Amino acid sequence: MLPGHSATTSGHRGGSRRSQVTLIRDHQACIPLTRILGDGDIVVLLTPVVPPVKSDIGNGNDPFEPLGRALASRHPWIRHVPYTSRNGMTSTHVGFIKRAKAVIFVISGPPSAGQSSQVEIGLMARMVGEERPQIIVACQNVHDLGLMEANFPTIVQLPGYAPSDLQVAAAVLFGETTATGSTGLDVQSLMIEPKFWPPENWDGLNVAPVHELWNQCLPDQFHLEKFPLQSLLQRDGYAMHFVVRLPENREVVGFCATYTTFVDREGERLIGSLAMIIVKPAYRRRGIGLSLYEHALKQLKRIRGVDRIQLGSTFPRLLSGIPAASASESWFRRRGWQMDGQAPGRGQDICDWILKIDDWPSGGLSASAGLTFRQGTFDDFTLIADFIEKESTRKDHTGWYDQYMNLANDGRISDIVLGLEYSEIVASALIYTPNEASSLAQDLPWARTIGSDVGGVACICIAGGNPAMTTSKDTVMIRLLDACVTILKEQGMRRVFLDAVKGGYEGFQSMGFQKWAIYRDLWQKI
Repeated sequence: MLPGHSATTSGHRGGSRRSQVTLIRDHQACIPLTRILGDGDIVVLLTPVVPPVKSDIGNGNDPFEPLGRALASRHPWIRHVPYTSRNGMTSTHVGFIKRAKAVIFVISGPPSAGQSSQVEIGLMARMVGEERPQIIVACQNVHDLGLMEANFPTIVQLPGYAPSDLQVAAAVLFGETTATGSTGLDVQSLMIEPKFWPPENWDGLNVAPVHELWNQCLPDQFHLEKFPLQSLLQRDGYAMHFVVRLPENREVVGFCATYTTFVDREGERLIGSLAMIIVKPAYRRRGIGLSLYEHALKQLKRIRGVDRIQLGSTFPRLLSGIPAASASESWFRRRGWQMDGQAPGRGQDICDWILKIDDWPSGGLSASAGLTFRQGTFDDFTLIADFIEKESTRKDHTGWYDQYMNLANDGRISDIVLGLEYSEIVASALIYTPNEASSLAQDLPWARTIGSDVGGVACICIAGGNPAMTTSKDTVMIRLLDACVTILKEQGMRRVFLDAVKGGYEGFQSMGFQKWAIYRDLWQKI
């Protein structure tokens, strides 16, 4: 059976209902199962504990027993193990999966209120199964369940879990695509061939449809209120955003955000940020995202001075890169983005961290001779400018120089925390609180999204390549963070958000920080 084709039968209770089972995709080439199974090979069938379909209420049976029996009639070594949304994957499930040749995981529908998603449990089962083939059997439209985004390699779609649906599914899994009463293979209607959708410039006048699309497409932790999102998107002079609309009613079904940022104080080199591509779930896999992607790249490359394209954004910070372990990774890999982590811009991890100030080990920090920390003053302006220009250029911290200068020019130079070895600046960081009107607080939305008691630390610079510096970088970093945490605590903050940090996992965790988000750092020179 070919992906995108379906098997049908009229064998449901006297022929009153047609059952259509569709093979959405099979990247593992494991269907029919006879390709990979031999005598004695165990197949684990994992099915959710759910109520039976209405016509079968009162029989007291597991509604997926017909699937187990139909599979066992073709391969006797089926092990049928139910799972619950409450308990997820238990040690029992793990034990069965580890002994299996293949895993069939059934998803009956979206989660009820307060329940874990069956899709998430399926991802856990896939992780436990490692390289074992896993087949997802979806008893509902795959787009409604979000299965295409979850990137399962083999998916079979059923219209429901009535016995006739399950019996046809078993036939499909074993390559028997023609069942009694079958009309043969039909091209499945939802597998629409990708095409080009002409993107339009977004004028920013009506943010409501983009806001709705944003919160519909992104995980809960990245949800934003309408006004903060509007503030992040409407940046005259260095923001270009695009939408795809349905031709029949002008509904926005795709959105792409891009920015340009100066690399250094010279103002000649720019980085182009492809900050976000989102597509309404019901319209994915039709070429909308690809149309936006190709159009945005073409527009960014036309701008004079742009010599690098980045996925994610610097300032304003929507996301620091593409979220790690998301479906976006494979999508961008297919478009030539390397994610081996072997060099800058090739998928190295970037982390956002959150700290409860009460967990900060401030009492055990030892002083270092000649090393002091304080807030900046206007007398420090020239020294700060020279230090940040040198360090941000050396470490390729795009946009950091502008953030420091913006704070200074706004009269907020005390939001710059300095580390000095005697009279020389060896470290610096920016701090902000969520209710401030500072340019930095407006560019970094996630601290205030988490809570009104969350202050932020950003753009940490530690001097490198200075032979006169006698204190270790680790000591300077810890002491600098201690100064920032102390100041934020005095300003009434109870938590601290640290954004876009590369490396140092063990060190940050030992100091009480917890990971809030992980991204892939991706950029290419053009």
